[in-house]
Amino acid sequence: MTEPHTPAPQPEDASPSAETPTPRVAPADPPPPVPTVALPDWPAFRRSPVWQTPVAANPSDASDKVEPPVAREPIAPPVAPPAVTAAPPVAPAGARDLSDRTAIPSPAQPAAPMPPAPMPPAPVVPSPAQPPAPTSPPTAPPPAAPPTPAATTPPNPSLELRRSLGALRTEVGKAVVGQDAAVTGLVIALLCRGHVLLEGVPGVAKTLLVRTLAAALDLGTKRIQFTPDLMPGDVTGSLVYDARTAQFSFREGPVFTNLLLADEINRTPPKTQASLLEAMEERQVSVDGKARPLPDPFIVIATQNPVEYEGTYPLPEAQLDRFLLKLTLPIPQRDQEIEVLARHAAGFDPRDLAGAGVRPVAGARDLARARAEVGQVQIARDVMGYAVDVCRATRTSPSLSLGVSPRGATALLATSRAWAWLSGRAFVTPDDIKALAHPTLRHRVQLRAEAELEGVTAESVLDTVLATVPVPR
Repeated sequence: MTEPHTPAPQPEDASPSAETPTPRVAPADPPPPVPTVALPDWPAFRRSPVWQTPVAANPSDASDKVEPPVAREPIAPPVAPPAVTAAPPVAPAGARDLSDRTAIPSPAQPAAPMPPAPMPPAPVVPSPAQPPAPTSPPTAPPPAAPPTPAATTPPNPSLELRRSLGALRTEVGKAVVGQDAAVTGLVIALLCRGHVLLEGVPGVAKTLLVRTLAAALDLGTKRIQFTPDLMPGDVTGSLVYDARTAQFSFREGPVFTNLLLADEINRTPPKTQASLLEAMEERQVSVDGKARPLPDPFIVIATQNPVEYEGTYPLPEAQLDRFLLKLTLPIPQRDQEIEVLARHAAGFDPRDLAGAGVRPVAGARDLARARAEVGQVQIARDVMGYAVDVCRATRTSPSLSLGVSPRGATALLATSRAWAWLSGRAFVTPDDIKALAHPTLRHRVQLRAEAELEGVTAESVLDTVLATVPVPR
């Protein structure tokens, strides 16, 4: 360490005991406090049977706490070393000095006299037969490194949007009792533009839930009753001959809507099930070589009965992987079921939602604004690694023959960001990954036959994975 020649003037708040002043990184401005919203039920949904596994928050566990990204000092460009006045070493024959465009002679040739250090090198005089060599312009100092994305303060979730989406539970609750967690899952799917697979026994208001949600969002909805004789053209639409014009015209199918209810989707053959693959992935329908886009937003909400297998066709893995969430609708509790009977005794009609008082509280424009804010939710790289480790652990599980695909990892990232936004945070924590792991990944894994005979379920395998994968600190 060299001794300083003249002490530099120190600011008044500098420490006099420091020998060599070192640059300090200015602390990032703390993010503005997130406004509290009167939505106390959002975090409670992680304990709902829809998610299957409760995620208990432990204040003493520092592993589940992720602080917002801290601003880092941009890396300064390297400083060029001072010029050396000594003669340069002799280079091999044929080498060229790129700084002054002059050839370095070989040891056998007489060396040209070197110019003085302060003087610029002599320019090379081109021959008349050769074009003049372009002179390199003076090199400008490299620009300063741009600030890293972590230095920017993440925006806070909009209070107005969260209130409007939170009011969906109140409106849906006017017609459906005891399925608040399923409403949250459908809202997450709308924020992520993903599709949902509803599984439940008959009579738990799966169809009524979708119709009420569409009425509360002022979105169009259509229902397709999947049967063994349903054809693909009955879903996507087909070309119809018009006798008046003597031409074929395209007649849109029921898939051209905002919320498509595919009721009992596992009762139709795979040929008809595959007609939804393009609509679910590309959000378009190709008929007669022409692609026709679907409305925005567009999601498929499919239902299936988990206890009846007679005359059903299980969904293939390729189609299951296209569903963002799989939600299980449980039977309501005793007091909730009494409330259902009391409403019917008071004259409630499930086919008259307007008479039940259901009114639109949000729309497609609100969903678009909310999706834009969800896209701004930040996630640290170690939290991304935690989500990837959870998905990769399923691929090496001895109880599974098929693990989570990379598409499942991106789905887990999307649902975790939406859950963090609904919770009023602008960053994702490991708790968000845990809360959404079951509904996002349970339908993307396939059990081995011997493990299924031993009573192992996909839920228990995911519980083991979440318990063994280390949480970032």
